[in-house]
Amino acid sequence: MALLETVKSDKVVDARGTSCPGPLLELKKGITTVAVGGVLELLSSDEGTKADAPSWCKKVGHEFLGVVHEPGYDRIFIRRTK
Repeated sequence: MALLETVKSDKVVDARGTSCPGPLLELKKGITTVAVGGVLELLSSDEGTKADAPSWCKKVGHEFLGVVHEPGYDRIFIRRTK
């Protein structure tokens, strides 16, 4: 698997500064604008998003690629599968 730092995102959704459930709502909206097979990168400063995003992906069938930790926020990568 490629290093997440080198993954080319098709769309970046910046949800930093919003608290739960804001980042997850932004993820749900944003994923619909990415082509199937494309990658969405969610920026979130909310701690809960790291657990919420993979759970949501599993529930709806998208591929959770992982998290890159940056100072003060996380970069969360999801591949749209349907």
